[in-house]
Amino acid sequence: MEAIYKTPKTLIDTPTHYCPGCGHGIVQRLIAEIIDEMDIRGKTIGLAPVGCAVLAYNYLDIDMSEAAHGRPPSVATGIKRVHPEKIVFSYQGDGDLAAIGTAEIIHTANRGENITVIFVNNAVYGMTNGQMAPTTLINQKTLTTPHGRSEKNDGYPLRVCEILSVIDGSRFIARTSITSPKNIIKTKQLLEKGFKTQIQEKGFSLIEILSPCPVYWRMSSVESLKFIDEEMSKTFPLGIFKDWENQN
Repeated sequence: MEAIYKTPKTLIDTPTHYCPGCGHGIVQRLIAEIIDEMDIRGKTIGLAPVGCAVLAYNYLDIDMSEAAHGRPPSVATGIKRVHPEKIVFSYQGDGDLAAIGTAEIIHTANRGENITVIFVNNAVYGMTNGQMAPTTLINQKTLTTPHGRSEKNDGYPLRVCEILSVIDGSRFIARTSITSPKNIIKTKQLLEKGFKTQIQEKGFSLIEILSPCPVYWRMSSVESLKFIDEEMSKTFPLGIFKDWENQN
């Protein structure tokens, strides 16, 4: 009998530290599947963030490095320039990439560095008890915005894809989610395109993934997926914002 489902070789068979309903496990499995299917396991290097996925190197059986908060794109740049034959990606959350790492991600994209960035957006600082993040929605309640995020006091949610898509050095920019089997399949396709962009030496790519955080959204897992589809995706619409294959 032919097996139709098996654990990817790149995914280490061990319990994770992620909370129930967290999206990181799904995203990391997709990365492992892609690495296996592309047969790039021996030449892939990942950058783990400071955040909920800080221990990603315990779950992906590839070479990985840790970086200071917000600095994975800079470390990835150095690794890629020294080892241009390697496939280098950074894995980052919204607090890491869109707050303390804003300068790094913008200038890495502006230089057109040939790396792939996987940006997991759950709209809160998940590792430190659910404070407001740059991507927290207007009126969304967090530990530091107990009455909801206010435009007057806290500014607006930062739309990373929209910002990076107008930078000349970026080549592939997309936003997706993991709220359904259909969206998970689409997410895998976009992640594959991000790696393809690097392998073909087209330049900088970023894939943003809207991901649930039931614990700090104070919702059930089902409610958190519904929240992404009905609320979060209004502020962060899904789609491809820039694609080198469709540019003149």
